[in-house]
Amino acid sequence: MHYFLIAGEASGDLHGGHLIEALRRRDPGAVFTFLGGDCMARAASVQPLVHYRDMAYMGFSEVIRNLSKVAANLRTARRSVLMAEPDCLILIDYPSFNLKVATTAFKAGIPIYYYISPKIWAWKKWRIRDIRRMVRRVFSILPFEPAFYRENGFDAVYVGNPSVAEVDERMKKTLPREEFLKKYGLRDRQLVALMPGSRFGEIRNNLAVMNLALDQYPQYRGVIIGAPGIDDEVYKANGAGRLPILRAENSVDVLVHCRAALVTSGTATLETALAGVPQVALYRGNGTKITYEVMKRVLDIDFVTLPNLIAGRGIIPEMLMHYCTPSLVADKIGPLLRDTSERRAQLEGYADMRRILGTEDAADNTAKAILEDFGF
Repeated sequence: MHYFLIAGEASGDLHGGHLIEALRRRDPGAVFTFLGGDCMARAASVQPLVHYRDMAYMGFSEVIRNLSKVAANLRTARRSVLMAEPDCLILIDYPSFNLKVATTAFKAGIPIYYYISPKIWAWKKWRIRDIRRMVRRVFSILPFEPAFYRENGFDAVYVGNPSVAEVDERMKKTLPREEFLKKYGLRDRQLVALMPGSRFGEIRNNLAVMNLALDQYPQYRGVIIGAPGIDDEVYKANGAGRLPILRAENSVDVLVHCRAALVTSGTATLETALAGVPQVALYRGNGTKITYEVMKRVLDIDFVTLPNLIAGRGIIPEMLMHYCTPSLVADKIGPLLRDTSERRAQLEGYADMRRILGTEDAADNTAKAILEDFGF
């Protein structure tokens, strides 16, 4: 079969790569066309039509500034889907872009599957209408999502969360501490990971806050985990100061050697939790109280980070918008650096979250379900 996949950011590329591998195991003659990144390219043995680094624009203003590029990418995706005439289109999150491509594929009679549902339960719930109309099946990686879909007249299936197996497998391959320190030229000090996101806007808004917050704990050494496709100069121009920028194949390679982490809200918060590293999540955006109040009314959820949403309670502190200041973030990270009740409570919360997620192989379950839908 010929599969056409679209992932628009780093996490989607990682999960898409594992899905391609699973499809290949079950369908040895599989052919792949995709928009994505290096993980998908390695799994498919072909290069992406468009790399996600040229697609990952965040927020209204950033999209407007890059509107011509967004439009060009959309034209490329739509044209390529029609020219390729794949057996199916597999969308991976990234709804603003993917649902537009889905419209083209749907009109052409191409079956559409959604792997890693967009977070329509948080906002833009009206997108459920497009999904009901165009998508054959939604494969969810968050255990609370199927209930939302059922309440809105559509069946989604929880296939497991791919990050569980990905993080566990990676942790088996991490370097011993002495080798890790030698590789990056670090002294044996307690480390704190700074993960300011994989998009320019996220780094611009959050890195300086992270660095200034950690300045209040000079006995700890901050290290920036460099995101794929982001040059060192971007970090240096946006508040990195003298912090080292570590380039690892996977963020877990660095996280396991860290006492705690400051993480921009997103998939990285889940990966950090699965690695067992206490964290504070932050997301500044434009940092205004007005924006915070507006978003509180727009978002129909109690939390924004995945560990908290999965557990159904506040495991990790969420320092959002005008609460995302160096002093407030420092107040929250401080107790997590020491052996305190706050640190122990967060680690216990991680264990609860893991139990809820389970150990299902999300990529293989999805590959199996797609092939069964085609009668294989």
